[in-house]
Amino acid sequence: MQRRDFIKIGCVLSASWGFSSVGFAQVQNLNDAINKAGRQRMLSQRLAKAYLQIGMGVDLDQSRKILDASAALFDRQLIELKNFKATAEIKDGILKSEKTWLVYKDLLLGKAANPSDAKQVLQISDSLLTMADQVTQQLEKQANSAAGKLVNIAGRQRMLSQRMAKMYQAIQWEVAEASSMQSLETMRKEFNSNMQLLESNADTTKSIQNELKLARQQWAYFDHAIRQPADPRMRQQYATTVATTSERILQQMDIVTGMYQALS
Repeated sequence: MQRRDFIKIGCVLSASWGFSSVGFAQVQNLNDAINKAGRQRMLSQRLAKAYLQIGMGVDLDQSRKILDASAALFDRQLIELKNFKATAEIKDGILKSEKTWLVYKDLLLGKAANPSDAKQVLQISDSLLTMADQVTQQLEKQANSAAGKLVNIAGRQRMLSQRMAKMYQAIQWEVAEASSMQSLETMRKEFNSNMQLLESNADTTKSIQNELKLARQQWAYFDHAIRQPADPRMRQQYATTVATTSERILQQMDIVTGMYQALS
C-alpha cells in the first residue's frame, strides 16, 4: 500500500486545522481498535497541550483549532469503540473513560484557559490517559499478534510526543508539578527506546523506515527545545517550537501506526 493510500483512510494530520481522522463508521478489526484506543491516549494529552498553549498565547489560532478538532475526534472514536465487540472488561473500561471524558471536556471547553483550571486539566488528562492505556493494552492482549504489538508501540509514540509537549508547556506556564522535569526526561528515554525498537524490528518495511526517518528529523528539533535551560527571554520561542514540532512528530507516527495496522 502506498503512502497516499494511508492519507485516504485518514491516519494523518492536516496542518491547516489540526488532527483529522477521516476514519471509519465503525472499528474494522482488533488492530484498528488498538489504533483508535491508542489514539484516545494521545488525544487525552494533546487536548491538555492545546489548552496550555491557548492559556500561554502560544501558536494561538492553531492551538484553538487543535483543541476543537481533538475533542470532536475523541467523541467520535469513543462511540466507535463502544460499538466494537470486545470483552466485558474492555467494555467496562471504555464506559469508565467516557465518564471521565465528560468532566474533562467541560473543563477544557467550558471557559477561558487559566492557571487554576490548568492544574486540574493536567490531573484529569493523566487519569484519562491511564484509562485509555488500559483499554489499549487489553485490546493488544486480545489480538495476541506481532502486528498488534507494533500498532500499540507506534501509537504510544504519538501519545509520548503530546505528553512531553504538554509537560514542557506546563513547566513554562509554571503550573506543573515539581517532579515534571524528571518525568520529562524519563519520557525522552522511552521515546528513543521505542524508536530504536521499531527501526530494528524485522516487520518494519522500507516504507515504514522512511516514515520513521522523517519522525526522527522532527524529533531532533523537538528534543533540542525541551532540553534547553529555562530562560524567560527564549520561553515563547521554545514553546512555539515544541508546539509545532510535536504536531509534526504526531503526524509521522500516526502514519507509521496506520502502516503497521495494515500489516495484518
